[in-house]
Amino acid sequence: MIIEEAEAKAKAKAKMVGTPAVNVYPLSNYTFGTKEPKMEKDTSVADRLARMKVNYMKEGMRTSVEAILLVQEHNHPHLLLLQIGNTFCKLPGGRLKPGENEIEGLKRKLCSKLAVNSPSFPQNWQIGECVAVWWRPNFETVMYPYCPPHITKPKECKKLFLVHLSEREYFAVPRNLKLLAVPLFELYDNVQRYGPVISTIPQQLSRFQFNMVSS
Repeated sequence: MIIEEAEAKAKAKAKMVGTPAVNVYPLSNYTFGTKEPKMEKDTSVADRLARMKVNYMKEGMRTSVEAILLVQEHNHPHLLLLQIGNTFCKLPGGRLKPGENEIEGLKRKLCSKLAVNSPSFPQNWQIGECVAVWWRPNFETVMYPYCPPHITKPKECKKLFLVHLSEREYFAVPRNLKLLAVPLFELYDNVQRYGPVISTIPQQLSRFQFNMVSS
């Protein structure tokens, strides 16, 4: 009885302060298949930055969007990451077309990276809150969670959105990629392994109340 009262008070307090709630479902609820490979446009970081520079000259600042997809194992949130090769991990997402809406663009990228290419498996991505904005001041790998005041023409703006998964989904992963479920405690402060953007996601999600829904 005491435990139930404590849980009720905690939920009431969360509602009072306006803490946004996120339902997180077990990894075992989701089905994973494969589809045709999705080849990377660049073979190295230098190639990617060179292509970014060419596109900047034609289209201006690059705008990219990435998805935070959460599942749970052992009653703890795990982030879905795409792994390229043996070491490099990234969030699902990518560059928007010039003038493209952020939400529609992210849905397009998610379909390209994770959806089944079949009308039998319609995908209804629920794009939620923007939890972080990162800026690339120059044609370099360094990004900041703010635009430095002396930079008047940043080269990229990257936005991270929380995507609310339904209780069951079917994901199709390109054959040349792996989809990993990484616990938040492994990501936290692990800049060397995951980089500054992904390793700070646990802090960015700390304002949310996670409802661990059992299967």
